[in-house]
Amino acid sequence: MVIAKVIGTVVSTIKHPAYHGWKLLVVQPLNLPGAAEEESIVAIDAARAGMGDTVLVMREGSGARQITRNPEAPIISVVVGVIDSVEITTTD
Repeated sequence: MVIAKVIGTVVSTIKHPAYHGWKLLVVQPLNLPGAAEEESIVAIDAARAGMGDTVLVMREGSGARQITRNPEAPIISVVVGVIDSVEITTTD
């Protein structure tokens, strides 16, 4: 699972049939200060997220295929939740 920010949408006139009916979002993983920045991800939206939302992204093919109910779907990343807030505490 990855916490990310929705930074865009994908519009596609031609796509794999497994993606039909799903909104595609571009999400940017969030990192702790000092951590290496990860590349943006395209994920299907199972949580009705919108631009600027902080979301929980599942990055695992088997779970994605269960959510889409398509055992042949070539999908890895799925937005599974919208996050209201995140609190990070450290133990020094």
